[in-house]
Amino acid sequence: MKYTRLTKQQLEELHPEFINFLATQSITADEWDTIKKEKPEVAEQELDVFSDLIWEGVLGKVGYLENVSAQHMHLFDCAEKEMKLISVKVMNPDIDLTTKIGFDWFKKNWQSDFVEYLTASKAYSEDVSLDKFQLIQQGAVITKGELYQWFENVIG
Repeated sequence: MKYTRLTKQQLEELHPEFINFLATQSITADEWDTIKKEKPEVAEQELDVFSDLIWEGVLGKVGYLENVSAQHMHLFDCAEKEMKLISVKVMNPDIDLTTKIGFDWFKKNWQSDFVEYLTASKAYSEDVSLDKFQLIQQGAVITKGELYQWFENVIG
């Protein structure tokens, strides 16, 4: 398995897609029930293959990722040939960017001496999707990139 298995909730939400996935392998609902009961390891393998297919599809469409913690924002533009980063560090220990109050403070004080910026870029490894997935595993979330683009305009 290349990525991680989808959660039970994710699998439930993708139930129609999973049925189609089984159908492409000529597995009927009855056969699937039999596989789950008599060959649970085969059922597990099917879930893993399906999870990887879903992850590949999702990761192929990822344009932006954000990882926000109490004092840092790491904003990624997943461009075609490289990943670009805008890193924001708040040097006021009383501010927590993950809260509304902290983010409101940041919006008013983004040009102050209490905020540091860094930009960088990095070429992808051999596996672009895995690079993106590893950032997600570290806490990044997929976004539309509005925050990244705003910063690019004001500090770029």
